[in-house]
Amino acid sequence: MITKVSVAAFKSIEQLDIELGQLNVFVGANGSGKSNLLEALGVLSAAADGKVTDQTLLQHGVRPGVPKLYKSAFSSSGLPQLSHIYFSASSSVAHYDVSLNNPLKDPSPAWRFKTELFERGKVKLVSRGPAMRDNPNTENGLAALRAVELKEDDPALELLRRLQGYVIYTPTTPVLRGVAPEAQPREPLGLSGGRLPEAVHELHLGWFENDGTKEVARDALRLISWAKAFGSAPSAGLPLSPAASSSPRVIKFYDRYMKAGRNVLSGYDASEGALLVLFLAVLAVHPMAPLFFAIDNADHGLNPGLAKALMENFADWVLNSGRPRQILMTSHNPAVLDGLPLQDDRVRLFTVDRDNQGKTIVKRVVVDKKLLDMASKGWTLSRLWMNKLIGGMPDV
Repeated sequence: MITKVSVAAFKSIEQLDIELGQLNVFVGANGSGKSNLLEALGVLSAAADGKVTDQTLLQHGVRPGVPKLYKSAFSSSGLPQLSHIYFSASSSVAHYDVSLNNPLKDPSPAWRFKTELFERGKVKLVSRGPAMRDNPNTENGLAALRAVELKEDDPALELLRRLQGYVIYTPTTPVLRGVAPEAQPREPLGLSGGRLPEAVHELHLGWFENDGTKEVARDALRLISWAKAFGSAPSAGLPLSPAASSSPRVIKFYDRYMKAGRNVLSGYDASEGALLVLFLAVLAVHPMAPLFFAIDNADHGLNPGLAKALMENFADWVLNSGRPRQILMTSHNPAVLDGLPLQDDRVRLFTVDRDNQGKTIVKRVVVDKKLLDMASKGWTLSRLWMNKLIGGMPDV
């Protein structure tokens, strides 16, 4: 597991150090820097993979940007302006950090590695800096090259692979429905939700062999209260309008209230909430889902009751999946907070704000005696957040 991440001089982030759990939820105002934090880890992921270019950033779900937009440029700052951006991640036994540079004028297509450090305990596996003699090509990361020499059970390799696999999912309704193309396809799901029918089909094939996955399927069906069953099928066999551009395979639902023969719905006709339930279920248990990933604003279009129940179930799916997945999520839905089992230290809630100089600050909401006392008086987390008592709420 990644226990700590650090970011400096990236967009609205001047300096941040965050200790992560297994499921990490970030709430805050629009523009507070939540997505910037997710994208900072995307840049770190590309660096761990050996190359930071527009193409590699897109593959990790990061919006490409020129140096003028990536490098922090606060008008008033107590720290000297850095010429580079900095990122790091640590596990209990390994560490990787990197600083990247690119000229503000006439930038290169690839960011250059200014410094790079890859360690197992106190053993330096990679160490580079601007003063390094015979410094190799600075457009390529050395840690990714060093990784081929490490044994499969090396904890340093586990950290690097976890970082390399990191992506940011941003599900969009047209892609989930199968009526819009996926810009970043991958397995089991594209970064916008593409391949959802195929992924649901793959899970169905394994549900009778895996009790945990079968339980997730039952939970998902309970969350989609109007459906008595779901699955996927070739689009040619479902009632779809000829005007609806569709993928070869689509999600299929059976409506529990409609008569047989008239109760089949496709993902094109179903609610987006139902599709988001299946999207999160796939990411929680599919064997090909990344071990480290982010979901940006996955609660759009959800009724508060469903948002709370889905978060309760998603936390349970992730924590009991048997695979050490680690997830970062952003949310704007207060009900999501009430579904978080925060007394489990593996689940962490963070509020994100901008200070009076515009710098992103992140604070963890810890379950302490004060919070428990307020809970005993009927104060839910959503109510505390809406009343500006835990941070992450704009003054508007």
